[in-house]
Amino acid sequence: MTTEITDSAPTALIDRFGRRITYLRISVTDRCDFRCVYCVEPDQRFAPRDQLLSLEEIAQVARTFVGLGVRKVRLTGGEPLVRRNVLWLMREVASLSGLDELVITTNGARLAELAAQIRAAGVRRINISLDSLRPERFRRITRKGDLAAVLRGIDAALAAGFERIKLNAVILKHRNHDEILDLVQFAVNQGINISFIEEMPVGQIGEHDRAQVFYSSDRIRSDLRSRFQLVPTTETTGGPARYYRVPGTETRVGFISPHSHNFCSDCNRVRVTAQGRLLPCLGQEQALDLRHILREHPEDETKLSQAIRDAMQHKPKGHEFGRGADSVLLRHMNITGG
Repeated sequence: MTTEITDSAPTALIDRFGRRITYLRISVTDRCDFRCVYCVEPDQRFAPRDQLLSLEEIAQVARTFVGLGVRKVRLTGGEPLVRRNVLWLMREVASLSGLDELVITTNGARLAELAAQIRAAGVRRINISLDSLRPERFRRITRKGDLAAVLRGIDAALAAGFERIKLNAVILKHRNHDEILDLVQFAVNQGINISFIEEMPVGQIGEHDRAQVFYSSDRIRSDLRSRFQLVPTTETTGGPARYYRVPGTETRVGFISPHSHNFCSDCNRVRVTAQGRLLPCLGQEQALDLRHILREHPEDETKLSQAIRDAMQHKPKGHEFGRGADSVLLRHMNITGG
């Protein structure tokens, strides 16, 4: 396989606004064992398996991006741990020369059995979705999830010795906004981090009106100050979250605010969907079909490299997220990659 980049070609991904792309998020599957209300419809249909990138193709994509200067790769889904042989992929990606960090995002349901193997495969950090600490509410939000299994998964992740564990919570007004304090207290008690995420208008959903359930990062911070002191910090994990420390604890609280505090000006990341579509921007539909290139030219990685470099010149200045129905993207979050 051809892997060499010619001397005249740029070795870094820089878009037309001068932003350097160093962070790649790859969805390994559109399937998930949950059906979260903000992510998919309850009867969500998934792509035929032959339309998904193979694990070998995903590894090739990761290798090419790392060769172009990407230093952080996150494996997402759907739920990445439902993909057969995903541990092989983790080992392959973690071994890439030039990669600083491999991380994953998971719903935690399978962590109790897999956490130690994931850590041994080379994953350094792990994000676990946790929107409620109340079993019945957790099941309503996830439609299928078992809170007890996820809590066992968090315990297993702690025992496995990941360098950092972070919870992700999507906050919806009148659904779980009254648990903000409890979620942070749980993170403090566990000695882990937590990020609160404003719901993103990705995919049409019928379960709720996004405008009515929107709960901003500013409101979350205001709620938290009734119990916790939040000290701003310039620390970053290379993603969009803005962090605050809780003094006297090991916990950082992050806020991902695509609506209320746009983070596009310093965007350093792109996404590849499970079907191989390269998305230069989460909030735009424009994409490049990497699957076609991979399958038309399986032995020529230079074509893949050049296509990726060219695509960076189409990365927009920013997303166009709104909260109205006319601003919702057609693809659901399980397809996009969480």
